[in-house]
Amino acid sequence: MHALNLDAMNAPKLLEYVNSDGEFVVGMEFSYEETIIAAIKDYTIRRGVDYMVCESKPTTFYAKCVQYGTSYDWLIRASLIKRKFCWVIKRYNGSHTCTRIRISQDHTKLNLDMIIEVIKSLVEADPSLKVKFVIAKVQSKFNYTTSYCKVWLTKQKAIANLFCGWEPSYEAFLL
Repeated sequence: MHALNLDAMNAPKLLEYVNSDGEFVVGMEFSYEETIIAAIKDYTIRRGVDYMVCESKPTTFYAKCVQYGTSYDWLIRASLIKRKFCWVIKRYNGSHTCTRIRISQDHTKLNLDMIIEVIKSLVEADPSLKVKFVIAKVQSKFNYTTSYCKVWLTKQKAIANLFCGWEPSYEAFLL
């Protein structure tokens, strides 16, 4: 099972990456390291939990709950399997269910690239869409309200990526 594919711009695009219970499973395969990292970010953002990266090497990615050791033991480890040309989850000990230490409107892992995946098709259809509309879309997908500034920057980056730079995007907007 592959988590993500790369589109023409080589940006990760999230597909379903979990089993029917909404969890990762040992043996699950991902095409690229970026795809598994994006899937882990998406998983933790949706659950309102966080993780820390313990090891990130060319052949291994290992992360634990930020509260690991305080009665929470969530972890995930993935390795590159060269003969299969993919990344495989080698260790996973179940659902990440810890409680948040502090309540936040934003999530540390909800970065510009994660937001771009949500808004890319919207911006392509209408580059002039309002930032408040984008904030609402992000909130409905991840249950977090991101800042106006963060969403504005993401929208600008999406426009530049979609239209191969600022000049072509401006020309396309005028047409």
